[in-house]
Amino acid sequence: MHQISLSSETDFEGWRDAARRLAGQGVPPSDIHWSGSAAGGDDLFAAASAPEPATPSGSAPREVKVPKAFIDMAKRVICHRDPARFAWLYQLLWDLQRNCAALTDPLNDAARWVKAADKQIRRDVHKMHAFVRFRKVGEREGREVFMSWFEPDNRIVGLTAPFFMRRFTGMDWTILTPDACASWDGKKLTFAAGADRSQMPAEDAIEDQWRTYYASIFNPARLKVDAMLSEMPAKYWKNLPEAELIPDLIRKSSQRTGALLSAPSTDANIRTSRMSNFFAEEEAIEINSLDDARRAASKCDRCPIHECASQTIFGEGPPDARLMIIGEQPGDQEDIAGKPFVGPAGQLFDKAMTEANVERRKAYVTNAVKHFKFAPRGKRRMHQKPNAGEIDTCRFWLDLERKFVAPDIIVTMGATALRGVFGKAVALKDMRGALTQLDNGTRLIATIHPSYLLRLPDRQRAAEEYDRFVDDLARARSLLWSDAA
Repeated sequence: MHQISLSSETDFEGWRDAARRLAGQGVPPSDIHWSGSAAGGDDLFAAASAPEPATPSGSAPREVKVPKAFIDMAKRVICHRDPARFAWLYQLLWDLQRNCAALTDPLNDAARWVKAADKQIRRDVHKMHAFVRFRKVGEREGREVFMSWFEPDNRIVGLTAPFFMRRFTGMDWTILTPDACASWDGKKLTFAAGADRSQMPAEDAIEDQWRTYYASIFNPARLKVDAMLSEMPAKYWKNLPEAELIPDLIRKSSQRTGALLSAPSTDANIRTSRMSNFFAEEEAIEINSLDDARRAASKCDRCPIHECASQTIFGEGPPDARLMIIGEQPGDQEDIAGKPFVGPAGQLFDKAMTEANVERRKAYVTNAVKHFKFAPRGKRRMHQKPNAGEIDTCRFWLDLERKFVAPDIIVTMGATALRGVFGKAVALKDMRGALTQLDNGTRLIATIHPSYLLRLPDRQRAAEEYDRFVDDLARARSLLWSDAA
């Protein structure tokens, strides 16, 4: 029997090193007794020390392999309070060496236990993120200092502290729990032994703000007590200043609901009215041709994307083109050049068009969204996917392009382009390659966006998807030729 004593109850590195060594030496789970530093008590049948397992003469330790999902799960499950967690994790590690699918095997007891424990840990982490309440205790070198008390079900301080460090970088804080304490001083995250509630200071003015905020957002008409207790269990209420309001708010909810229903309707929001007028005036501008639409779009500020983009990237190509190809949105190079599809995805698009024997100069090429949406990363501008509201707003311009060009065939590239045409979310996988008849007689073929091909890490799959992409473009050409015949 091998006695393995770890340096702490959450010593993942120590458990991993010992587990890798033991599994490599072929030591079965039944021959190991695990304990954390505070587990207490030695196994009567354990060795007096923790000797290295002997490797059979002439043999090398076995290579131990596990999926990344197991490592991520083990880092969390180590924080569970059940003393058997070390043994369960090693049992699953042992099983994975003999069955690489053990983690997903519904009949594997160790996998079921580890997954259930992981679910409890993730829920506990979520609750700590939601229900930690800080109290101001003073200032230090111009920075506010805060403290909080929380009692998680498991030893999760190490898992949750980085979240609070990112969220509250600008203030110094300490989170006290019975198992461990985490502190941030603006430069370094440190941990200390557990504390007790008596070390928390008296309540401060911020707690009044929490009460005011909670009372103002409480909607009696949408009250569901069971759902609230599920998401905000009563055991956390003692640490929440707003919780003392809950019983009274529940008690008066029916009375407040009646008052809300009997109250007269409120006036329309003045901002909404002004924006509606703005859009009405913009759409009232006389646009009688594709050139009129292009000039009007160059001044478009209907959605926030225009604020950072260099310019509007309108479509280009013959105004009477029989083939219209719709992409998703301009990229960094398109935003600079002022033309669609000139960046890496555009170059791959041109290559595929050539292989499909489709002349780009005879097609009208555009995007569902006309401005480049991005997030700055140092000196680079990283592409960001437009949201549904932005796509729907820009549909005004796409509809004008479709109206004036009046193509026989439309090829949409990507899900954003599909939404731009249909005005709602449409699953690309359900329409890929199929021929769809639109209301105005135009036919549509949906395919992937060339940028998708650039992101595929698997070369074999990328090659297969590229061939399908070329086939979709070639099908559009064939339809045009058959119509002409």
